[in-house]
Amino acid sequence: MSSSRTATASPSPIHARTLRTPEELVEAGFVTRDTLPAIADVAEQYATAIPPAFRDLIETPDDPIGVQVIPSPEELVAAPHELADPIGDDALSPVPGIVHRYADRALLKPLLICPLYCRFCFRREHVGPDGGLLDEEALAVAFNWLRDNAAIREVILTGGDPLMLSPRRLEHIMRELASIPHVTTLRIHSRVPLAAPEKITDALLDAMDADKAVWLVVHANHAREFSPAGREALKKIQRRGIPVLGQSVLLRGVNDSEEALEGLFRAMVESRMKPYYLHQLDPAPGTARFHVPIEEGRRLLAGLRGRVTGLAWPTYVLDIPGGYGKVPLGPDYLEPSLSAVSDPNGQKHTIRTPDTL
Repeated sequence: MSSSRTATASPSPIHARTLRTPEELVEAGFVTRDTLPAIADVAEQYATAIPPAFRDLIETPDDPIGVQVIPSPEELVAAPHELADPIGDDALSPVPGIVHRYADRALLKPLLICPLYCRFCFRREHVGPDGGLLDEEALAVAFNWLRDNAAIREVILTGGDPLMLSPRRLEHIMRELASIPHVTTLRIHSRVPLAAPEKITDALLDAMDADKAVWLVVHANHAREFSPAGREALKKIQRRGIPVLGQSVLLRGVNDSEEALEGLFRAMVESRMKPYYLHQLDPAPGTARFHVPIEEGRRLLAGLRGRVTGLAWPTYVLDIPGGYGKVPLGPDYLEPSLSAVSDPNGQKHTIRTPDTL
């Protein structure tokens, strides 16, 4: 589907709320009525949510914003290489809500609710509006596990989206984590500032404050996500002294061109957000339509070297399926001989060092 929706002079009731059901998607003009049975089948397995601020960015259902959040019947077709738990979260969870993959840090997933549900999400088998909220008992177990593991220096709040918690709940979690002596850094992963900027209230900002280093990593995949309201939400966070990083997924039909990546990374830097990671797509079920081959990703980034500031340069990474961790994918400029490098134009240069003379 590629036709634009007709603009209305004033918001209708459906325009003012998050779209969740197949019927609402039809009413919004995002799917056609003849596809409704297939979209209903998708809804039986995977959640949908398109909040008003994100909906306003969609010009056509198949544009770089729409394809991220509008369900497709293709999601029910799993490719042979796809996995229900592609990065091994379940196998690396010592207690509910905790994932421990690296020696000095751990994930805490206090909920599995998001402001929107990405159609390419690697946790799509788990996230949704009805599940995953850790109760007080489960949270206490998670906090005790973190206290008992003195090697943990950083706790990463993820989910779901931690900024979907109530301010009181988030404040409680932040205070408990900050009280653990060996934890020095708290990191929050979220799409809320750009997807639902109205949720960045003073109360939520107060809750994010803690007596430890706090970092926010915002997920964004296209420059158009940086709306005026989203940029203002980021400024509110930054005024509280919280540094902001950006992470993205390389996605077919969203950012699979040098121009799209350049626009995305420049939008981040202009918003005082440092591009941190560009992720290779994780092989979650039904996500093959978004796949960009690694070699193509390397070429895209190589095309930006020397064209954009180093401030706008993320690390292109693969999360090795099975829970074996992230590794950088390049591009590489050092020749296998270790005695020459290529410049951004592809010209080779000999390295002259005491080791090569």
